[in-house]
Amino acid sequence: MPKKRSGGGLSPMQQAAKFLGVSVLAGVVLAGIALPAAGVFGLAAKGSVEGFDEIPANLKRPPLSQRTTILDSKGGQIAQVYSRDRTVVDLKDISPYMQKAIVAIEDSRFYEHGAIDLKGVLRALNKNAQSGGVAQGASTLTQQYVKNVFVEEAGDDPTKVAQATQQTLGRKVKELKFAIQVEQELGKKKILENYLNITFFGEQAYGIEAASQRYFSKHAKDLTLPESALLAGIVQSPSRYDPVNDEAEATRRRNVVLQRMAEVGDVSQAEADQAKKAPLRLKITQPRNGCITAVSGANFFCKYVEQVFLNDPVFGASREERAKVWNQGGLTVRTTLDPQAQQSVQASLKKHVYQSDAVAAASVLVEPGTGRIMGMGQSKPYGYGKNETEINYSVGNAMGGSNFGFPTGSTFKPFVAAAALEQGRPPTQQYSSPYKMEYPSPVQTCDGRPWTNQDHTQVENENESEKGPYRMKEAMAKSINTYFVQLISDIGLCPVANMTDKLHVVQGDGSKLPEKPAIALGSIGLSPLTMASAYAAFADRGTYCTPVAIQSITQRVGNREKSLSVPKTTCSRVMSQKTADTVNTLLQGVVDSGTGQQAGLSDRDNAGKTGTTDERKNAWFVGYTPNLSGAVWVGSATQKVKMINIRIGGVFNPLVYGGQVPGPIWRDAMTGALAGRPAPSFNLIDIPDPEKDNKGKGNGKGPGGPTGGTGDIGGLIGGGTSDGGTFPTPTFSLPDGFIQGQSGSNGNGIGGRRG
Repeated sequence: MPKKRSGGGLSPMQQAAKFLGVSVLAGVVLAGIALPAAGVFGLAAKGSVEGFDEIPANLKRPPLSQRTTILDSKGGQIAQVYSRDRTVVDLKDISPYMQKAIVAIEDSRFYEHGAIDLKGVLRALNKNAQSGGVAQGASTLTQQYVKNVFVEEAGDDPTKVAQATQQTLGRKVKELKFAIQVEQELGKKKILENYLNITFFGEQAYGIEAASQRYFSKHAKDLTLPESALLAGIVQSPSRYDPVNDEAEATRRRNVVLQRMAEVGDVSQAEADQAKKAPLRLKITQPRNGCITAVSGANFFCKYVEQVFLNDPVFGASREERAKVWNQGGLTVRTTLDPQAQQSVQASLKKHVYQSDAVAAASVLVEPGTGRIMGMGQSKPYGYGKNETEINYSVGNAMGGSNFGFPTGSTFKPFVAAAALEQGRPPTQQYSSPYKMEYPSPVQTCDGRPWTNQDHTQVENENESEKGPYRMKEAMAKSINTYFVQLISDIGLCPVANMTDKLHVVQGDGSKLPEKPAIALGSIGLSPLTMASAYAAFADRGTYCTPVAIQSITQRVGNREKSLSVPKTTCSRVMSQKTADTVNTLLQGVVDSGTGQQAGLSDRDNAGKTGTTDERKNAWFVGYTPNLSGAVWVGSATQKVKMINIRIGGVFNPLVYGGQVPGPIWRDAMTGALAGRPAPSFNLIDIPDPEKDNKGKGNGKGPGGPTGGTGDIGGLIGGGTSDGGTFPTPTFSLPDGFIQGQSGSNGNGIGGRRG
């Protein structure tokens, strides 16, 4: 029996056997011949060795995943997102100290050998034989690079990562063959550059630039000798040598690297000794990854941009393809977000609705004529803690929003008016509009099967004094429910459906609006982005533009940059200019003299509509100028909070209505967003006033005048009194399960409350 050494290591016979095994393997690889099916020492019989000639000739080198930077419309950074924090840099932008340090400690003969270092293999074998274990590896820096390519290609798939790192002879043979190819194709400098860009340095930092920023808050080109030695030492075991969590161990490892640099002649012994005495002087930059780090409250807009990328076919045929590109990163995404508008939106929300309030608020600003989303924010911040949320209340479910959107109340009525005007009904159209009535029946639908009021469901106005006859202007001003159900009965449901289809008005879950007269009262759940975009068509005199969030994208692959195609807005005429101008005239009064006075802008033409739903679970203001449209929603995401006797933004509200809480949010957001910008005018038309009667109508700008009106909740013009009189409590309620909010009702009930 062979004798063991006194030190307990392998005997000379065992060392010789290992020598033979390694030499045969190295010889096989270098000769490029196939290993037999039953290989040396029976290793191949275990299925661990693939025939050398059967290995693909070319190593697939996937582009390195990098940070994606999301910018606002002016080029300011909103956030950075990444699956791996990496910034690829050229070798010339990496400190010479760093280049020497990594070579010295990982592969000191890197510039002397080919893909395989036979001397290194023998040295490692001898070292391991003496230790009785694996004290030293024999992989060259090129082989390590190839292994990292396998890991990079595996991405975040744990099975593929395990396969890429498994300790089998088969994987080693494959690694060796690709290393030979890489040496032939790239050369030493490019291999070193690629290695330093792909390697993991711990603390979520991939590549030397990210590592330099993470540990020292500086560029890789500025690393000093001791800093370079520290980072080079981390590579072998990022967890063990993590300087953040174990400074002493990291310092010891750094000094090993410095000594090795002295031994191979990269620095003098004196330089190494001096560097060993230096403190680490870490200057940590915490990882700031993802939309949760976005500035100016743009977290939800940031997530919306991500959802646009993942959902739009322009970025790939399948969601899987699009996700691969997004996770690959290296993108610079220039968005439509206007920093002035975004800051104004978020400041207004913060002022009027507190994070800790029982209800939330969301606001979106859209540019008419372009569809560009200029601002998007909400009162509940993005996050996972108390009074935080991941749900973007401004958008539909498919883009990360609420399941069903939120009922809009009377803000839906302008769509009904626009449909009627397109059908030739004049703005002086008059109906009896009693205080209370059954829904007219039957009502024509698009499929030819009339809707009938089989249950004799009734609809009523806010109070008994509101009884007609009314014409459109006054009915819109006072938000007369019975007027609009008579109007929709007259023209049929199909013109309204066609109008909302053209305006891309869909439910929060993306489904088409139901053809029922109750839609006139805003019973269906919609998103603020849907409302702001639809009202923008009024502002642009009848042209609707699909909302867009991305202006341009460049993608960095290696050292090259290319532009990607991005979704473009699609603009189309959805109503005549005359119809749009008429709606603008109808809606302008809300901010002049009606319940929306608190929302009015004093320095420019503006128009809008208030909305409050049943039991005051939702309150809206949607308004616009000729060059900016905005929607504000206030309510409970769960649709369980009744905004009665409630404190919002530190202010006690006996009753919340559209002009009272959402209105001022809209006013302040729009004021800041439009500051210093042009103030174009509407093209208003003359709508004859109905004959004066004895109902207390005033003679101001609107039908009710600045002091008159009946004090309704939802009107545009006639609501309230000049001294801020009280507003009545709604006098009817809807059946349980009617409101289509987060609870997912089917919207078959009567409808939302008025204004």
